[in-house]
Amino acid sequence: MFNSDSNSKPVSAKLPKSIGMMVEKGNLAMAIKTLAQDENISMDAAKLRIDAYETEIKNKQHQNLTTIANKQGIPNEALSFDREPEVETQPETLVKHRVKTTQSEQGFKSLQRGVDSKLDDIGYKKPLVPYWAKRLLVIAAIMAGMFWILWRVFG
Repeated sequence: MFNSDSNSKPVSAKLPKSIGMMVEKGNLAMAIKTLAQDENISMDAAKLRIDAYETEIKNKQHQNLTTIANKQGIPNEALSFDREPEVETQPETLVKHRVKTTQSEQGFKSLQRGVDSKLDDIGYKKPLVPYWAKRLLVIAAIMAGMFWILWRVFG
């Protein structure tokens, strides 16, 4: 990692296990504070070490992903995390009764289209009555039967 102070020693990415767990869970403020207290260093030095540790973890994860992608035949361009997803920049004309979806909704819709196309490819046909509806019908039938039995016994 680049260190702006040339007189100081290079930043070590090695951290104690407990602080490493805090960083991996995303609790950076507590990790910096704990590291600074444990090793009697400044908060800036602790932040530099934690940043170095984070970049090391990200590099290892990226290497693992690229090796897995290479084994599966996925091109490296598909794994680029630095790019922003392409968003259409043309202003849309206002259409009545149309709600503009957010980025997360567009992602979910594209995921849903992908799953539907995959299911179509393998020949899966959607049932006429969903599973949850069948379950509700069974529960309603049991409740109606119980009501009828209780009405006949106590009515």
